[in-house]
Amino acid sequence: MDEKEFDYMNVIPLVDVMLVLLTIVLTTSTFIATGAIPIDLPKVTSRQATAEPAQLMIEIDQQGIIFWKSRPISLRQLQTALRQVNPSVPLMIRADQTVKLQKFVDVIDIIKQLKFCHVMLQTEEKQ
Repeated sequence: MDEKEFDYMNVIPLVDVMLVLLTIVLTTSTFIATGAIPIDLPKVTSRQATAEPAQLMIEIDQQGIIFWKSRPISLRQLQTALRQVNPSVPLMIRADQTVKLQKFVDVIDIIKQLKFCHVMLQTEEKQ
């Protein structure tokens, strides 16, 4: 029995698999970028674009719980963790608009003591 040679390779199944993988990656990265911790961000009247994306994020939820890398952390643990980070690395703060001012100031104080130079506060535009 003679075998028929292939004139071409069917790449459609490969393209289908790659598109599914791309969809999964994009969906997952969007979820990670927006954060899994529900925070009602403070509102501002004007929107400013950030010059550089933050590489690290500190989040404070409504109850005043501080999150570092999506894990709850105390102020002392946060200070220890930030000491291991280069102060030139961009740092983003996401704080709920109803969080007590003292908790926010405590976090800012740690950042200031460790001399971080690129600190951003995430907000939402008023509608």
